Amino acid sequence: MTEPLIVRDRRKIDPETGELRTQPAAPAEEVPAEAPSGPSLGESIVDDAVEAPSDVEKELAERTADLQRLQAEFANYRRRVERDREAVVSAAKASVAGDLLPLLDDLERAEQHGDLTGAFKAVADKLVASLQRTGLEPFGTEGEAFDPSVHEAVQHSTSPDVSGPTVTTVMRRGYRFGDRVLRAALVAVTDHEPGDAPVEGELPVEQLPDENTQQ
Repeated sequence: MTEPLIVRDRRKIDPETGELRTQPAAPAEEVPAEAPSGPSLGESIVDDAVEAPSDVEKELAERTADLQRLQAEFANYRRRVERDREAVVSAAKASVAGDLLPLLDDLERAEQHGDLTGAFKAVADKLVASLQRTGLEPFGTEGEAFDPSVHEAVQHSTSPDVSGPTVTTVMRRGYRFGDRVLRAALVAVTDHEPGDAPVEGELPVEQLPDENTQQ
């Protein structure tokens, strides 16, 4: 079966009327809409120039943090060891100095009696100087304020000449080693007493009985 022949009249002038035929407008071509330049909703922006850290870089960062933490722990351990070592050395020196305090008392008494002279005095001075260089310090002098933390009062009196508890006599010198008190000083303490206060056991002058009134 043959297809029918189709003849299309493409003449611009109509042969019957002689008028110009109007050409049907060609359908407008659809312009495809441009794809949006930005990412759609829900999509993440990834910069191809910035690469994500690799597993090697992550492991390197973790190892670096571990190393820094170990270095800090070792520094703290070293400081503790050094502090403990200094404390042990200081305690040993204080113990030796404490054992020599009776000898220092004998030297001080000999000097007060004039027996510390000549070569014996030179040796004693060297011993005292060596102990003081290690940290031994004597304390307890007449006229200083009484401090119960470093003074041991064995005598007590009152006087209007002092304004408060004052060391007036040192019977045995005290010693400290650094911040540690090795031995308290034995002292006599004088406390303040107002000059017009009556002595204990006595009546005031104005209350004394008149001998003439008793006769």
